[in-house]
Amino acid sequence: ATVHQAFLALGTHYGKVYLLDVQGNITQKFDVSPVKINQISLDESGEHMGVCSEDGKVQVFGLYSAEEFHETFDCPIKIVAVHPHFVRSHFKQFVTGGKKLLLYERGWMNRWKPSVLHEGEGNIRNVKWRGHLIAWANNMGVKILDVISKQRITNVPRDDISLRPDMYPCSLCWKDNLTLIIGWGNSVKICSVKERHASEMRDLPNRYVEIVFQFDTEFYISGLAPLCDQLVILSYVKEISEKTEVECCARPRLDIVQPLPESCEEISSDALTVRGFQENECRDYHLEYSEGESLFYIISPRDVVVAKERDQDDHIDWLLEKKKYEEALMAAEISQKTIKKHKILDIGLAYINHLVEKGEYDLAARKCQKILGKNTELWEFEVYKFKEIGQLKAISRYLPRRDPVLKPLIYEMVLHEFLESDYEGFATLIKEWPGDLYNNTIIVQAVVDHLKKDPQNRTLLRTLAELYTYDQRYGRALEIYLTLRHKDVFQLIHKHNLFSSIRDKIVLLMDFDSEKAVDMLLDNEDKISIDRVVEELENRPELQHVYLHKLFKRDHHKGQRYHEKQISLYAEYDRPNLLPFLRDSTHCPLEKALEICQQRNFVEETVYLLSRMGNSRSALKMIMEELQDVDKAIEFAKEQDDGELWEDLILYSIDKPPFITGLLNNIGTHVDPILLIHRIKEGMEIPNLRDSLVKILQDYNLQILLREGCKKILVADSLSLLKKMHRTQMKGVLVDEENICESCLSPILPSDASKSFNVVVFHCRHMFHKECLPVSNTVSPVQFCNICSAKHRGPGSAILEMKK
Repeated sequence: ATVHQAFLALGTHYGKVYLLDVQGNITQKFDVSPVKINQISLDESGEHMGVCSEDGKVQVFGLYSAEEFHETFDCPIKIVAVHPHFVRSHFKQFVTGGKKLLLYERGWMNRWKPSVLHEGEGNIRNVKWRGHLIAWANNMGVKILDVISKQRITNVPRDDISLRPDMYPCSLCWKDNLTLIIGWGNSVKICSVKERHASEMRDLPNRYVEIVFQFDTEFYISGLAPLCDQLVILSYVKEISEKTEVECCARPRLDIVQPLPESCEEISSDALTVRGFQENECRDYHLEYSEGESLFYIISPRDVVVAKERDQDDHIDWLLEKKKYEEALMAAEISQKTIKKHKILDIGLAYINHLVEKGEYDLAARKCQKILGKNTELWEFEVYKFKEIGQLKAISRYLPRRDPVLKPLIYEMVLHEFLESDYEGFATLIKEWPGDLYNNTIIVQAVVDHLKKDPQNRTLLRTLAELYTYDQRYGRALEIYLTLRHKDVFQLIHKHNLFSSIRDKIVLLMDFDSEKAVDMLLDNEDKISIDRVVEELENRPELQHVYLHKLFKRDHHKGQRYHEKQISLYAEYDRPNLLPFLRDSTHCPLEKALEICQQRNFVEETVYLLSRMGNSRSALKMIMEELQDVDKAIEFAKEQDDGELWEDLILYSIDKPPFITGLLNNIGTHVDPILLIHRIKEGMEIPNLRDSLVKILQDYNLQILLREGCKKILVADSLSLLKKMHRTQMKGVLVDEENICESCLSPILPSDASKSFNVVVFHCRHMFHKECLPVSNTVSPVQFCNICSAKHRGPGSAILEMKK
């Protein structure tokens, strides 16, 4: 344990560190290690803490900042001490002690550099750092080091070497920057660090230590601290039992002594009653003190006792205890400049106190509204009194909510009281009180702690969700609403745009309503990516399948990177949709899909994959051997339209009468039935053979009729189109001065219209001077357009001659 002016830092055997105020209330808690905390160190500002534990872990971190250092050693670390001015950037130093005393300094680029200050004399037992001086104790004695010069100033040897240093540890305490108090066993030494004269330097350090006081005590020392020019000593006492006449542990003593050069004078002595003192050892007690407030903390395994000097406040406490209100008021008026704990007005509240003593709590609480008025301090005082007597519920209805407003702690105490005994009343207060009256975080934590005992309490869960909503922690509220199966949970997400808060709650949403959850996630892909959803559902493959299936239905390509995964998901959770998926997906690896389907003996899917991969014969074989479904085999052969497949199908079916019947009924439109009929063995009984043959003949007649009908339609259409082309070609063609000869590229019409000319116009609208056309080598008088003939000869390329 260690002490700062504002709080006490206390470590436990379970690896936790608690920060307690002077009333013993826990203000902060840190889970440092799973094993025993060996030592805690604070800088003077109380903003940085160093902690070491039995498992070799050392941590130095800021209580109010993110600054942190971690190191784990291969042996238990017994001590740690941070620089008193660690808060300043150029004093980032701390020491640790196990078998070595190591100094850590933060250097360039914020890296921590360790250096060995001392080793080889057993475990380091204690360290105290003051100013630029570090004092530590090991098995041999006490050393002091100057951090600036890195010089060891002195070695104060241990007096009684018969005592085990681990059972009777050394106590160190700096009275000021140059005075060190050492307590070991039953010996006390007060050492003063002094500057060495320049003439005495030689190779010696520039400082030395002088023991100014040295004396022995009656009992073993567990701790010591300065009190002005006196010493406070915590002693471990052993005594002889009157009944058993055996030496046993007695209550520890807290003594105030006046040091003398070779002895001491006892000023006062008090025996302390702490729990379990009969089993405690000397090492189990510690004494810490707060310089600013002259508070002394006696720490035992099961108790922390706070000791302080008596003052006028204590006298007033005594008067109030005796109900001597008038004398207490007079004493307060006389000492009003020196009293700290009490106020004059507090004592004037005798009427309220009287009512409380009589047990009229509701009336006393109602009177508070008139007597206390807008004095927030008086209100808070009275609330604490009601808390002490367990009647916070009585005053809760009369607490001010607007003008004035009390400290959040007051409302938090009342809420805590209801939380301990009346969940419904607690929920009512949360609804009635404005959320800014109390620290929402503290109340939330209290509710969470109660939910650990009763996790299914719907009243607490509903109230916690309201607290989270007021605090705009919608993500937490959402999680609770999901637990409660709140019907408007999806509306809540949309209303407050909580998509960033549900990133880690996708599983809960899916468990609640997978359809709505998937639709919402797919509608908001820009806020929660597909990859994130798939990652969150990794441990819930059945939900992962639901999401990916709907994604695939919406868009076959968006989730293409997961198509391979989907093969296994469909095979495991949704086989009916596996085949449609394989048909629609263009991104799934066929080899992987075939492997999975074959492992699970999925015949239809395997047939499809084999055919898609070009192995149609294997697919057909599987249909025939595995499914033995002739209709499906015929359908497959029709789809592939491959003669070899029909041949394989006929060969397989030739010795199976039911298959032959199926083929005879369906083969006629694709394969000549004669091929099958010729292969039927004589004497084979084929079910419904007559009907099948009749159907073949009917199908044949139907094909003949269809062909004749198609031929008539084709002839009629051809004649109609021919007549249309003839009418088109018989129409006149406009020839004017804008047209040119396609051969000489000069105007087709002469400039002198009185002269005769010959022009050849083809039905393709290309025009030539007759003399520009090449002489035809063929006997046929028909000429064709040179341009169109070079490409392909078609309708419209024949000649149309025009003469004038």
